[in-house]
Amino acid sequence: MRITTALVLLSSLLAFPAGANVYKCVAADGSVTYTNDRSLSRNCTPLNPDLPFSTIPAPSRPSTTVSPGASPSPSSFPRVAPGTQRARDDTRRQILQSELDAEQAALESARSALEDSTARPDGELARSYQDQIDLHRRNIDALEREIRSLR
Repeated sequence: MRITTALVLLSSLLAFPAGANVYKCVAADGSVTYTNDRSLSRNCTPLNPDLPFSTIPAPSRPSTTVSPGASPSPSSFPRVAPGTQRARDDTRRQILQSELDAEQAALESARSALEDSTARPDGELARSYQDQIDLHRRNIDALEREIRSLR
C-alpha cells in the first residue's frame, strides 16, 4: 500500500512541468531582464507559461589578465635598456638598505628606551615603547622582503 501511494505521488509530481514562472523586467534605463526570482519582480510582468522560451548563457567577458607570452604594454611603449634598469635597481637597493639600517637603529633605540622605562612605575610609557618596537620590527620585515624581491 505504501509503495502504491508513493508511486502515485511520484507520478503526479512528474506530470507537472518543472519550470517556474518567468518574469520580464524593464529597468528605468530601458534594459530588459528575464528572471524567475519573485523577489526581483518589481516593474516586471509574468510571461505566459504556455509560450515556449529558451535560455541563452550570458556572453563571456573579455579577460583582463595578461597571458604569459603577451606584452602588457603596447609595442610603441618606450623600453628601458638592461644597463639602465640594473642601475635603477642598484640605486633602489641602496635606498632600501639605508632605510633598513635606520629602522634597525631606531629599533635598538626603542628597545633601550623600553628597558629604561620598565624601571619606572609608569606602565603607559612602556606600552608606548613596545608599540614603537613592534612598528620597527614590521618595517624591518617589509624592507627585508623588498630587498629580497629585487633582481
